[in-house]
Amino acid sequence: MKNNLSPYVELANKIIEQGRSAGILHHTISDKATNGRTILLDGKNVTYFGNCSYLGLEIDPRLKAAAIDAIERYGTQFPCSRTYASLPLYDELEHLLSQVFDKPTIVAPTTTLAHMSTVPVLMRRNDAILIDQQAHSSMHNAAALAKDIGTHVEILRHNKMDFLESRIKELSEKYDRIWLMTDGVFSMFGDVPPLSTLWDFMNRYDKFYCYIDDAHGMSWAGHHGNGYTLSQLPSFHDKLMLLTSLTKGFGSCGAAIVSPNEDIRRIILNTGTTLRASGPVQPAALGSMIASAKIHLSPEINDRQDRLRHLMSYFTLTAKSLHLPLVSQSKTPIFFIGVGTPDSGAEIILRMLRSGYLLNPSSFPSVSYKHTGIRISLTTHHTEQDIRDMLTTLSAHLNEMEQQKKLSRQDIRRAFGIPLQNN
Repeated sequence: MKNNLSPYVELANKIIEQGRSAGILHHTISDKATNGRTILLDGKNVTYFGNCSYLGLEIDPRLKAAAIDAIERYGTQFPCSRTYASLPLYDELEHLLSQVFDKPTIVAPTTTLAHMSTVPVLMRRNDAILIDQQAHSSMHNAAALAKDIGTHVEILRHNKMDFLESRIKELSEKYDRIWLMTDGVFSMFGDVPPLSTLWDFMNRYDKFYCYIDDAHGMSWAGHHGNGYTLSQLPSFHDKLMLLTSLTKGFGSCGAAIVSPNEDIRRIILNTGTTLRASGPVQPAALGSMIASAKIHLSPEINDRQDRLRHLMSYFTLTAKSLHLPLVSQSKTPIFFIGVGTPDSGAEIILRMLRSGYLLNPSSFPSVSYKHTGIRISLTTHHTEQDIRDMLTTLSAHLNEMEQQKKLSRQDIRRAFGIPLQNN
């Protein structure tokens, strides 16, 4: 069958295939067991800076034991829709998560499926959606579902609050509610939305609502690890819907749908398509989520957060001392170092891999074509020495490529709008 792909898909596929052929994408590790810090590639241990389990809970013995216990009691799967019957683990988990967030919570198999259940239920034909252009693709997909049933959808320039406010005012003349869909921590650059401004807008404009995916803000920030978004707001606004991943900082699987009240929770649980008529969460995942939730509700979560915050500060100070082009100055565990073009990105990733570090390239379609960079995520598995040695090595390779006229740090700073420095 002849391929008939759009130019966008053709270009994206070409870049991914080039990355795979060059040995910088689609890796398969050789480890018999993982430790969260290093992985085995082609017979060589390399330090990995792409792990999103920010608090290191994915290898915690308590989560493993709880997953095994759940399998022993309930098998590998309980293959029945929740509409008809579900394991008691659901009730225990959602009770614990409702304590973490202090709001009614539903657990879903994945964040993508959570969005697919929530957005078409909440957002009606006479509503409008403004979705940040850098919001996660799972939200863009869910917004497309809402658009199919008649909801007005617009893509909003990234974090442009003045433009957002003007659209709220204009669209309020025509639509019942104006929803902003955005991330709590943006997954590529690690930057954040101006949450205090959004809080102000929710108070000032009767028709304005926020729908926030805090997948990358979960666990490492907030009371009981309830996430970056809630850590920055005075309270849980009654016009806020919050979704978050339990796969990343939480160290387990699935997602949480957090509602401002029980009525909305019941409506989503009863009518959300992927909750009502799709497969349930596996027992092992439910067991590990329960174990993680108990850790979140204990003082231990504060110690883990403090450890990560220290490493985040150390990373920022070290990167600045080496004049690395950090794209965002937000205090999150995601760092993005600009390199400019896909070719420069591929070369620096290969150089770093040969030096013993696996870093994640970010290129089109994840970011615009000329805004290629290196996406680095920190976890509590890392040490200060890991960070210092990796950044020093990275800086040395960038210096060498600059001497070879393959890139210019000043040009990179201009492209990303980073203040220029004297190197």
